Amino acid sequence: MTATASPRVAAATARPAPRPPSDRLRAWATRAPLLPALVFMIVVTQLPFVATVVISFFDWNALYPKDRHFTGVDNYRQVLTDPDLRHSVWTTVLLTVTVVLVSLVLGLVVALLLNRRFRGRGVVRTLMIAPFLIVPVAAALLWKHVLYNPEYGLLNGLLHYVGGPQPDWISDNPLLAVEAALVWQWTPFMMLILLAGLQSRDQQQLEAARVDGASDWQIFRYLTFPHLRRYLELGGLLGSIYIVQNFDAVFTITSGGLGTANLPYTVYQSFYQAHENGLASAAGVVVVIGSIIIATFALRVVSSLFREEVSPA
Repeated sequence: MTATASPRVAAATARPAPRPPSDRLRAWATRAPLLPALVFMIVVTQLPFVATVVISFFDWNALYPKDRHFTGVDNYRQVLTDPDLRHSVWTTVLLTVTVVLVSLVLGLVVALLLNRRFRGRGVVRTLMIAPFLIVPVAAALLWKHVLYNPEYGLLNGLLHYVGGPQPDWISDNPLLAVEAALVWQWTPFMMLILLAGLQSRDQQQLEAARVDGASDWQIFRYLTFPHLRRYLELGGLLGSIYIVQNFDAVFTITSGGLGTANLPYTVYQSFYQAHENGLASAAGVVVVIGSIIIATFALRVVSSLFREEVSPA
């Protein structure tokens, strides 16, 4: 008596039938237009990164090109143990967390206001988006000279008009000066994401809550805020990716002085000023790894948002 395999075992062991050559040719034909872009991306982004990783394992000073040798992970150890480099890592974390949190709170407030109907709402939305569209270096120069300048800046001009003090904003509060400029530029970005979340709410659910006598605060606390959780996470993660790599504001406003040098600026100092190619490459790799970790969580949030949008009600 021969035992016959169960249908489940047979299905598990069955191999899919090979696709005919015509299907494979059709698949390659649809992918072929993307191959030049893929090759260009690999050449422009991946090969330089691989070269950076290789250089990060060498003690290599550009002033002494013949005196280079393999040092293993010593450059990475120096990035994590050197007091100046550790301070730049801490500054990067503090700058990123502060800017992201403040931008999210302000962006949420502005999004709630702009989600209401009023005359000229389209014009106000356009004006609110404008700071994010300005070139980062131009925005930093605007804050440094038009607002912060102790002699002719707008802030001291207003304080002089009311008889207040005339502080040197950059010298007295250097990190706060950089954070304020970045918050001004990134609040519109957060506002756009949260405004999209507000407009995707279930209007029937909101109307039912109002009919049941729920106040505006109760609707925000129990309906709006839970709905915006994914959008808040997305805004925070995307903002963190960019602000971790921010260089323009630090370089333009403070030139990395007064304790404001973040990790990207430290990479610039190590490479262009100290000519330490290996150490700068190691610090750059650390920045890239941190950005990839944050981007992984951001992609997961985006995927969950798409799944929620396409899932049946």
